[in-house]
Amino acid sequence: MEEMLKFLGLKSIDELFDCIPEEIKIDGLNLHEPKEEMEVEMEIRNILEKNKTFFDMPSFLPIIKPHYIPAVVEEIVSRSEFYTSYTPYQAEASQGILQAMFEYQSIICELTGMGVANVSMYDSATALGEAILMANRINGKKKVLIPKNIYWGKKSVAINYAKGAEMEIKEIDYREDGRMSLDINEKDVSAIYVENPNFFGVIENRYNEIKKLKEELDALLIVGIDPLHLAIFNPPSYYDADIVIGEGYLGIPLNFGGPLLGIFASKKEYVRQMPGKIVGATLDANGKRAFCMTLQTREQHIRRGKATSNICSNQALCCIAFVAYVAVLGRNGLRKIAIENMKNARYMAKKLEKIGFKIPYKEFFNEFVAIPPVNAKELNNKILEKGIHGGLLIDEYIKNGILFGVTEMHTKEIIDFAVDKFEEAMEEIK
Repeated sequence: MEEMLKFLGLKSIDELFDCIPEEIKIDGLNLHEPKEEMEVEMEIRNILEKNKTFFDMPSFLPIIKPHYIPAVVEEIVSRSEFYTSYTPYQAEASQGILQAMFEYQSIICELTGMGVANVSMYDSATALGEAILMANRINGKKKVLIPKNIYWGKKSVAINYAKGAEMEIKEIDYREDGRMSLDINEKDVSAIYVENPNFFGVIENRYNEIKKLKEELDALLIVGIDPLHLAIFNPPSYYDADIVIGEGYLGIPLNFGGPLLGIFASKKEYVRQMPGKIVGATLDANGKRAFCMTLQTREQHIRRGKATSNICSNQALCCIAFVAYVAVLGRNGLRKIAIENMKNARYMAKKLEKIGFKIPYKEFFNEFVAIPPVNAKELNNKILEKGIHGGLLIDEYIKNGILFGVTEMHTKEIIDFAVDKFEEAMEEIK
């Protein structure tokens, strides 16, 4: 240890951590005294009793929303060959999981209309970061335009990714209808990022205008999608997207916000610039159909300078949950669920309007903005006391605004109950 410190020119090991601000350093860990196994289990049970499920406390939070998952999905992902599988380096011993990954990629390509998809990123935020770096590899430009109204967690990750590559992230303001302004006069733009639906839940339908802007700026188009939305609306390929990213939540339980699945697809011509892994179909020595890892341009396998990403993993189990969910529902089932989401969201928006809320944007999918006639933060706190988890406060975007998320799980009975509680809470605040 002394030799290493001397080589580094340090007097003590503490100097290695001088970059950490003093205010966030801790002096040890406040841990309990050791306990017996039975004591630990009992304590954990007491903690778990505090948890509230969706049925105990209906939640209207957006982004990570409750969806019904057929029992067969859990049965499939619980199989040991999927549940415990690692990267399938030995194709001859991993045909099952390789085919499952191939089918996942195929479904993503069918939903998005893109030519190729990888076997996932960590989540939509890291997928956006990787898409920004991919755009830079393709055209060498350093500026990326993103909407001002995107989820702050996703924005933060994108900025962090861009910083390392010395790229510029420029935010574009949104119009009165909640959509990103397309009146842009920028030069040397690498990519434009558009979400459909966007953070406010608003559906993007300016297909021709987006295509025209992309051509005028000579930039790539990155589109953030909701896979369920694509069951009933035009895919990103319809308006000439180059890269598509999104949150692949289908078939995956809430799990306190994770794990998630980052969808990543692109035009086939850019396949060699894609991050992550791609599974392909081929023929074995006997001429039978087989599957193998076709492309994996990551630093674990090639020179770091040539790698497209340092992400050396993927969300394989989540991919299998996604493909199992979509396979069970099929095209018609997905469409039915998507329509049910839209109907329920509109039903709730109309109910809230009747008790005094303002709904600034009318064209939305399953998330919408509502502005209450009382203080939004107070209202959320009151409604929580009444057994309802309200929406997400978005005051930094829309004054006193709340972003609600509604799915097929929110029946009319649950919505009516929630709206009644909102009305009660508003009367108490007044």
